[in-house]
Amino acid sequence: MADKPVLPVTRPALPALQDFIPYLEQIWANGMLTNGGPMHQQLERALCEYLGVEHISLFDNGTTALVIALRALGIGGEVITTPYSFIATSHAIAWNYLTPVFADTGVDNFNICPESIERCITPETQAILAVHCYGYPCDVDAIKAIADRHGLKVIYDAAHAFAVNDAGGSILRHGDLSVLSFHATKVLSTFEGGAIISPDAATKQAIDRMKNFGIVSETEVTSIGINGKMSEVHAAMGLLQLATIDEMLEQRAIIDSVYRDGLSDIAGLRLPPVSLSARHNHAYFPIRIMPSFALDRDGLYQALKQEQIHTRRYFYPLISDTEAYRHADSALTPNARALSNQVLCLPFYPQLAPADQQRVIDEIRRHAR
Repeated sequence: MADKPVLPVTRPALPALQDFIPYLEQIWANGMLTNGGPMHQQLERALCEYLGVEHISLFDNGTTALVIALRALGIGGEVITTPYSFIATSHAIAWNYLTPVFADTGVDNFNICPESIERCITPETQAILAVHCYGYPCDVDAIKAIADRHGLKVIYDAAHAFAVNDAGGSILRHGDLSVLSFHATKVLSTFEGGAIISPDAATKQAIDRMKNFGIVSETEVTSIGINGKMSEVHAAMGLLQLATIDEMLEQRAIIDSVYRDGLSDIAGLRLPPVSLSARHNHAYFPIRIMPSFALDRDGLYQALKQEQIHTRRYFYPLISDTEAYRHADSALTPNARALSNQVLCLPFYPQLAPADQQRVIDEIRRHAR
């Protein structure tokens, strides 16, 4: 076992250090480390152009961006969301003193179920916070119809959905606001970072002020804000990664294809659906370990870990099963519970060597017998 490399779930796609140094030298020469400096402004423009959106606000991380997105829309009362997500989705609701209400996922997909959203609506409901899980778009048309019918706001947690397009363009254009994450594990990373995509300039201006303490000028503060600004160093990393993002997406597509070819014939293993998006980002490779497989999900997780292959039970436990959210009735989300008990995300990153990927496939096949 000692001679086998450790295969993590994700690994940041870091460029060569020498490629980053010119950016650091430029920051040093500019004398600006934060507060919307040249790198920050350049990254905003570059992301708008690449993603096909008009208004984007950069943040120190995706969680802060989610908190501000909810606050910017003036939401109160209850927010319907999914328990099958990273804990930050619900934390952002709770930090705004709102009540998260958990709807179920679909039977055969990872995203929030529109019919379940409808069942969760009460007189206190003011918004829907949906997640494009693993980069697979939600049923945005159905969610919009529900929101329009009941007068609700819609925010999309698009942390997994960088560069995902549907037939009409960027998936980020849907909803009242969409939120990205640029964490080190994401398709595009700024080490830590996030963003809000706004529908118009006035909304962007309000959000930009809120992430800078509510400051309008040297002597004027018009709202209660927070320090959520992205630094120049983080913005520089974003610019450097963006320069090669298409090559990284192509490599992700290749790795996805290899996994599908190597695992498709194994009984009891359900592979993620082939995306119907106009452009998918292959952010993750979540497999479902069904009852007919030789091991249960946790058994396979431990077996692979013994071979230095570190997978992730992503997302486990359900948010509604954590101590912070035990007030929720998780019996109302059976589809999400099944996912939480069955899904295993395999090692997946652009630098994953073919031999290492084949070792993952071989080990899974060995335990399938």
